[in-house]
Amino acid sequence: MSRIAKRGLTLPSGVEVKIDGQNLNIKGSKGVFDYVVHKDVEVALDDNLLRFQPRHDVPGAWAQAGTTCAVTNNMMTGVSAGFEKKLQLVGVGYRAQAQGNQVNLTLGFSHPVVHEMPDGVTAETPSQTEIVIRGIDKQKVGQVAAEIRAYRPPEPYKGKGVKYAGEHIVRKEAKKK
Repeated sequence: MSRIAKRGLTLPSGVEVKIDGQNLNIKGSKGVFDYVVHKDVEVALDDNLLRFQPRHDVPGAWAQAGTTCAVTNNMMTGVSAGFEKKLQLVGVGYRAQAQGNQVNLTLGFSHPVVHEMPDGVTAETPSQTEIVIRGIDKQKVGQVAAEIRAYRPPEPYKGKGVKYAGEHIVRKEAKKK
């Protein structure tokens, strides 16, 4: 049984939730989400509390209810506060520059790398070696950050590459003579 689904969710201030059958509409100050709930999960709104329960006693129904609860919680956080990921560029000559819905990266290749931002995700560069990715969809923000990091992941010998802010790179010892 899912303890997350049994607990339910309290609606934050400024967030409206409308339930229409299996459709869930979440509206906040930063945006709107429409989500189709799994057929085995029943969603109910009592006062200011969202409850998730399985419709039928089938295997995995409580797991689906817990997943739906967690995804809905992320959506409510997204429309009220938003999500952000910070990336750092470590290496001589590694630079980033945000231009509109693109991020231009100079990562030591023979050509510049241009990464297009999807709808609902923005990027800004407070300095040449920092990238801040913001949006209301947690999955999209994390996916864009992972795609940018994948161009030049941090290597274990010198630590050069694109890394998440606060990420610890385990260093290896250089080859001995």
